[in-house]
Amino acid sequence: MNTYRIAVCALVLLTGAPHTLAASSVDLSVKGRLTPTACTPLLSSNGLIDYGKISQQDLNLEKGTRLPVKHLQVSIGCNAPNRFALRMRDNRDGTAMVNSEIYYGLGLDNSGNRIGLYSLTFDPRQTQADSLATAYGTESTTGGLAWRTANLNPIDIGANSYLGFTDTEGSTTGPTAIQALTSTVKIEAVINAKQNLDLSSDTLLDGSATLEVLYL
Repeated sequence: MNTYRIAVCALVLLTGAPHTLAASSVDLSVKGRLTPTACTPLLSSNGLIDYGKISQQDLNLEKGTRLPVKHLQVSIGCNAPNRFALRMRDNRDGTAMVNSEIYYGLGLDNSGNRIGLYSLTFDPRQTQADSLATAYGTESTTGGLAWRTANLNPIDIGANSYLGFTDTEGSTTGPTAIQALTSTVKIEAVINAKQNLDLSSDTLLDGSATLEVLYL
């Protein structure tokens, strides 16, 4: 996904001088950069996580039910080394049981109840970037202005945070230029408490999200 930064700048000068004339015009600047670099994300199993049929008798009555952990391979291929970050958008926004950027919704049941949530975790130890011996994970919650100290801790990908990888442990300068990246991602899903759901008929888990590549 290409992103273009737009800057709108204006300056209004106020003064106490009685004879100063106010300007009747202001400048607008529109800036950005077009890049020949392109990166393509790919997901194993066409991005499908299928839990099959789940009997309501296997659900906890008063608390959420954790489903078996699943794994998905994420691959990013670029036509040249490029600094990029990842972000995920929830296509079922507002349906997760918990309001957090790292939790994504599983849709609503027939009565409008929230079915559950899921999360995706990237583990640097399960990530290969080009020929790097080790890829360290880093994250920005400020749109790329500042980056978390790079390390090997797992990172839950968020809807409002940038996630990237670098070859330097302890770095705070953000992702390094990478051409090919592959990571095995852990998916964890939780179904809402049985007492909070309408299970009078089949209820479909309807999670959907979009993984974005952001060029830095």
